[in-house]
Amino acid sequence: MFRRALPLVVVTAVISLSVLGLGNAQTPAAPQATAPQVYRPGLGDLMTMTVQPRHTKLGLAGQEKNWAYAAYELHELEESFERAARVWPMYRKTNIAETILATTKEPMEAVSQAIKSADSAKFAEAYGRLTDTCNACHQSAKRALVVIQVPKASPFPDQDFRPAKP
Repeated sequence: MFRRALPLVVVTAVISLSVLGLGNAQTPAAPQATAPQVYRPGLGDLMTMTVQPRHTKLGLAGQEKNWAYAAYELHELEESFERAARVWPMYRKTNIAETILATTKEPMEAVSQAIKSADSAKFAEAYGRLTDTCNACHQSAKRALVVIQVPKASPFPDQDFRPAKP
């Protein structure tokens, strides 16, 4: 008798489990929690976190005549400005991308030429103009209290800015 009942028990179990599975599949999903808000750093945060260190490292590399590293930091500075403009295309009524391009294009090109020619005097002059441009932008944005200068010492004690020895 057990042999005859076994197939019936198996079929009944399979049907029962299938029905239970269908019931679970039709249960409404629990309401999802709202997604966390994506972090959007302020323009000042981006300037302090990305632009200012690149500006400083560029200046220190030029002072040490480490032209390869200066070229690298100039490129990183350009990218930092681009990222800031992507995150903050407008600041108050100012188009950030246009402002950055209009104010930094010429001095950054002059810094690039000084690096390519390994000319310390031209670098110092072009880097000074770039620094002045930063301050002019801060003044026009009513942030004149933010004054950038040519670095006098390294805030990066764990980094050697001198050219690598061959």
